[in-house]
Amino acid sequence: MDLKIKDFESALKSLEDIVVQLEGGDLPLDRALALFEEGVKISRFCSSKLDEAQRKVEVLTKTTDGTLTEEPFSGEGEDAES
Repeated sequence: MDLKIKDFESALKSLEDIVVQLEGGDLPLDRALALFEEGVKISRFCSSKLDEAQRKVEVLTKTTDGTLTEEPFSGEGEDAES
């Protein structure tokens, strides 16, 4: 199955659809395994997007005196989508 994920929201929707199909229990074993494998790939994609978002949110860092300052996000890996 060719995995083409465009964004976090569509990936999450695809993952939800897979969960519904797997929970139905009416799939042959081969199809269930293929869906599970696709779900793992999508889950990893979502996890990497959440990690990226967390790094962007963490632009506030403490200085030596304990105050918070804003630092620009470097943008590393922004275009590194699979």
